[in-house]
Amino acid sequence: MTTITVEQAITAYIEVVSTSRSENTARAYTNGLNLFSQMLDVRNLPPHSTAINELPEDACAWYATTLKVYSAATERLYLTAVSGFYEFLAAENLSSPNLSRIRLIIRQRARRPGLRLPQFPRDNIELIIDYAINIVPARFENEADKLRHFRDRAFMITLADTGLRVHEACNLRRGDIDWNEGRAIIIGKGNQEAIVRFSRRALKLLREYLAARAELDGTTGKQLSTLALFARHDKGVGKKIKSITTKTGRKIIEQLVVEAVGAEAIGSITPHSFRHYFVTTVLRSTGNLKLAQELARHRNISVTQRYAHLSDDELDHGYWEIFDE
Repeated sequence: MTTITVEQAITAYIEVVSTSRSENTARAYTNGLNLFSQMLDVRNLPPHSTAINELPEDACAWYATTLKVYSAATERLYLTAVSGFYEFLAAENLSSPNLSRIRLIIRQRARRPGLRLPQFPRDNIELIIDYAINIVPARFENEADKLRHFRDRAFMITLADTGLRVHEACNLRRGDIDWNEGRAIIIGKGNQEAIVRFSRRALKLLREYLAARAELDGTTGKQLSTLALFARHDKGVGKKIKSITTKTGRKIIEQLVVEAVGAEAIGSITPHSFRHYFVTTVLRSTGNLKLAQELARHRNISVTQRYAHLSDDELDHGYWEIFDE
């Protein structure tokens, strides 16, 4: 069994997480394990000098106490990171922790996150959707400006009508879409392959965008199917076709929010708001929880159930019907 310090083991674990998980997950795990290291320092177990085989399982219980000042969701995330760290130690034969006991400690001491109903301004989202579909500027400053207009409205309607997460939409290639069947096969959350359906209006706007982009795509010399579905149109990219980033995706939505609703609505609507809109639209139209779960690609139906509640308007209407006769 190799003997290294706790600090060295944590560094090795974070490297593994960084290569196998998303950037956001790696960042969160790094923050959690940095806090874990600070806690060990306070407990006179400095990570830079403590051998990994001297790390006690009870450190999980100590850490859980430290995390009580954080939200329940953050507490659970950071404990999951530390639990994964102990599993890493066992898998790499760096120490021999009792993993069953560690899991029990975490189950007993971690709080359950409170249930939060998804909140989003549905009326404003529908205003933005109407704006994107119907507003076409009388003139464009230049070709790039025109392409951005067609791209942005196609991107937003794609989010609203497919339930795609922003990074999933940004990663789409032209060849991913089966235009006859109106669907695409993607690699979604957890590296899982999934089928996503596209509405007629989403396909219509995508075709309009790609038609406007046809000349530019033709100059690449590459197969059209390999090109990004949503491409950058800025000076920095020139005539190359490169995928937009999630940062650009968020900026697209922010700009449409400003144009359709006003600057005061910035922050209240994000790309993920359109995923909420998608799920609640399915539920309001069908009442079918299982259908909404499958279309949203939720692993656990309890996630979908968070959306199965009456809107404030419906609650208001029901209340005043009863008490304001």
